[in-house]
Amino acid sequence: MRILVTTGRRAYDSVKKAVGNKADVLLLDVDVAALITPSLLRAVSNISSYDLVLVPGLASGDFASLERGLGVKIRLGPKHACDLDWVLQHSDEIEFSHTVPACQLLSSKKRGEALERICQLEGRATPQFTIKDVKIGGNSRMKVTGEIVDATRLHESELQRVAERYLQDGADIIDLGIPLDATPAEVRRTVEATSSLGVPISIDTLDSNLILAGVEAGADMVLSLNSSSIKSVGWAVASQDIAAVVIPDDDFESLWKNIEMAQEIGIKKIVADPILAPIGHGFIDSLTSYHKFRQVSNLPLFFGVGNITELMDADSIGINATLAGIAMELYASILFTPQYSDKAKGSIKELKTATQMMLLAKDRGTAPKDLGLDLLIIKEKRRREDEIKVENPIEATPHTERARDPKGCFRIAIHDEKIVAKHEKEGITITGTNAKAIFDTIQDLGLVSLTEHAAYLGRELMKAELALRFGRSYIQDDEF
Repeated sequence: MRILVTTGRRAYDSVKKAVGNKADVLLLDVDVAALITPSLLRAVSNISSYDLVLVPGLASGDFASLERGLGVKIRLGPKHACDLDWVLQHSDEIEFSHTVPACQLLSSKKRGEALERICQLEGRATPQFTIKDVKIGGNSRMKVTGEIVDATRLHESELQRVAERYLQDGADIIDLGIPLDATPAEVRRTVEATSSLGVPISIDTLDSNLILAGVEAGADMVLSLNSSSIKSVGWAVASQDIAAVVIPDDDFESLWKNIEMAQEIGIKKIVADPILAPIGHGFIDSLTSYHKFRQVSNLPLFFGVGNITELMDADSIGINATLAGIAMELYASILFTPQYSDKAKGSIKELKTATQMMLLAKDRGTAPKDLGLDLLIIKEKRRREDEIKVENPIEATPHTERARDPKGCFRIAIHDEKIVAKHEKEGITITGTNAKAIFDTIQDLGLVSLTEHAAYLGRELMKAELALRFGRSYIQDDEF
């Protein structure tokens, strides 16, 4: 296929570098590539000799009409020159669009194909057992268990709201964390309140009486059993044929003894948990225990990721991705995390994406990159470059005081996962998730009259939008 990439003077060098020998590059009589118009292309004499002409992804002219007139495909390329190399590598795989930039089109296509492949792999996977139709072990995807901390202390409506949010984020199993002062009646109420969700429910306590209450109320998995609880309530777990996470009493050898005891009493669905230790408190030794276990047993493994994320002051995204990769190499079956602290919020969603990435990487026999899915939230896969000629710059100087708009001021906040902009005089409240849409509405309602106030609102609304995207808190006028 003969491909022609069009550009303007400012981006020409970047485009040539990105394209290499994959296509021809045409420099048009315009400084900014995004300002390329159909009329500029219409004057190109040899354009019909190409199979495909790519115009910049930010161009806005009606190239579809020109395409029909010239009889050659004229489609949107990527928004940024640095993406041309990536896009052209896949030019024979996708049908470029008149309306969607090629970078977005390719990303959506690769993501869709990745998710479809994940469904195929999981659909034909052979598990060691299932928990309420959720496949555990074997060659199935690692499953994410999200813990609701102190679940018995929540009102039924709040409990269900949290559980439903966990499911939306990708949790495969809901774990009910039971505090030490809970009663059997509270445990039964909590299990019954979440059983209607139709997903596996785990009861998380070492207290035998509370375990028994959870089993009787219909829990699908017990987290966790040691030698003491196996002796006292193991029979109930076995009689209901529910899954049990078995832990050691102290040393690694006791894990084997407890597993044998659980098997002898009739528990068939066993998940082994050598217990992942926090960094600085035996992390490497605990990984060694996991490795030793996997070398001699194919039982499903439980991997307590939250033991690391909750006890480290670092962004959870990379930690969760790395731990999921380690878990994949250990052939772990269940990744466990609470979202208790603010710094660990979003861990369920991060781990779900990580498990999908690891499944695809294992299927393709590659490192977990270029899969169509990623966990790049802050950093970029490809830097975007835009050269600008700087002559006689003026050093910026901020105003020491902000003028008060006679139209009135706004109070900006985040509430219920939305940006809220409330006008102090008119009593008008505008909500949304997009800073531009909120400002456009403010403008349409005539609620701003000073350019300085408009600039201020733009800054604050964008800070609020970024806070929403990154799951952070937002306070007006505070640093982001």
